[in-house]
Amino acid sequence: MRPERPDSSLIGDHRRQWRDCLYVYPVVSRRSRGLSVGVNLNPDKRCTFSCVYCQINRSIRRGLVEVDVGTVERELCLALRSAIDGGLWAEGRFAKTQGEFRRINDIAFSGDGEPTAFSNFDKVVAAAARVKSDLGLDDVKIVVITNSSMLDSPQVARALAILDSHNGEIWAKLDAGTEEYFRRVNRPSGAITLGRIVENITAIALDRQVVIQSLLLKFAGKGPGADEIDAYIGRLRDIIDGGGKIKLVQLHTIARSPSEESVSRLADDELDAIAEVVRAAIKPVPVETYYGQDAPPQKH
Repeated sequence: MRPERPDSSLIGDHRRQWRDCLYVYPVVSRRSRGLSVGVNLNPDKRCTFSCVYCQINRSIRRGLVEVDVGTVERELCLALRSAIDGGLWAEGRFAKTQGEFRRINDIAFSGDGEPTAFSNFDKVVAAAARVKSDLGLDDVKIVVITNSSMLDSPQVARALAILDSHNGEIWAKLDAGTEEYFRRVNRPSGAITLGRIVENITAIALDRQVVIQSLLLKFAGKGPGADEIDAYIGRLRDIIDGGGKIKLVQLHTIARSPSEESVSRLADDELDAIAEVVRAAIKPVPVETYYGQDAPPQKH
């Protein structure tokens, strides 16, 4: 029997707007396998990357720029209470959610840009921890979904103790093995290099486990070659050999329409083939694959 999975229209719907909230948006997440309450700290859509596969249209700016920590805290409380008392599941957008997925998995810092670039990042993490505690949601995670470019920032350093004591988890992006491919896929701003990304992840992972998120795709119908995959595995090995603890590697492909039309998703068998190579190279670290809207994740 195939595992139950959320309706494809739900996992494909990650809109950043819910009710009248400015920053908080609940979604049913394929990777969380339940409700993920997102926090958008980049309503201005600014990011340190401009990934070719990103679904955010950065040419259209929202008027809101400032982030008010108190408002974030109130909106988190509203969203989580709505899920607890069932009001959320009565809304048309969420009414089709199967019972297995009507569980609160996490509060996720993600949104329209790089969340850790926000100078008061540690303060919103503290706010999320307070809401979790007040609502008795100790088992709910605080997930930081990051492109890893700002993991060496002061605001992340201040946030780590809070995350470590409140079921926090870092999900760090690593999409490439070579500098050339990194610049082609992630299109980083300024002087950000792949080497710096790997160093940042390794430093964070010395004292806690991290989840690695890697999106694989096709350019003009061609996926990453064997040399690029070998280099990618080498970067994972650099993290592990440097003392970094990797809890899980998530290999996924394009699931929502990207802003760039030049890229496309990998076929399921193509992703599976790459995953087998990665699994063999980094045992015993588990590797999950996420195919898109029409197939469930596979874990080995």
